[in-house]
Amino acid sequence: YQRRVHGAPTNHLPTTRLSTMSHAMNDEEVITELKKMVAFIRQEAVEKAREIQVKADEEFAIEKAKFVRQEGMSLDTQYEKKKKQFEVSQRIAKSNQSNKARLEILKSREENLQNLFTEAQERLTKVSENANSYKELLAKLLLESLLILHENKVHVITRSNDVQIVQGVVDEALKKYKDVTGRESKVDVSEGLPKDSAGGIIVSARNNTIRLDNTLEQRLRLLEEKVRSVFLS
Repeated sequence: YQRRVHGAPTNHLPTTRLSTMSHAMNDEEVITELKKMVAFIRQEAVEKAREIQVKADEEFAIEKAKFVRQEGMSLDTQYEKKKKQFEVSQRIAKSNQSNKARLEILKSREENLQNLFTEAQERLTKVSENANSYKELLAKLLLESLLILHENKVHVITRSNDVQIVQGVVDEALKKYKDVTGRESKVDVSEGLPKDSAGGIIVSARNNTIRLDNTLEQRLRLLEEKVRSVFLS
């Protein structure tokens, strides 16, 4: 029994001390002391295990917090990226929808304007059918031409059927021109516009180096360009 005790681990009690105590102790006392030593070792082991567990838990908590933080940052980054992509796609979709609507509006306006000016072109040929209003129109066109060209002498070209009508408004136009400008001018009239023309006049000066188209067709074209620039821009 003493040899077995001497051969046991002696980390906490010196061998000489234990051997001396064994001579003074009976078996029960030795067993009691051994149980105390075992309990002490177990307690130390438990405490050491607890320390290790606490440290492991702390390290795990740190790593867990680090992981959660990193994952959270990653999720935030992904969310912001997805959010920006969504916003960009929304802007693109809205822009495409807006452009599509605008093109549809422009197409509708173009069709309406085309129909309008096609109808106006058809009605244009009937303007000269009302003799009195057409004569007044020619007088206004001639006065406007004189004021624009501001020349001492002009030559007027019109349809063959309108030569006499234009000649009949020359004096009135020259008088109004003088009243406005204080200047005098001379006008000679000849035929030259096609018979299928809707009417109006072409006025030239200085051997045809200056030319003003004041036919009804040209007036309608200018009006169409102006209207299209407003409604189709």
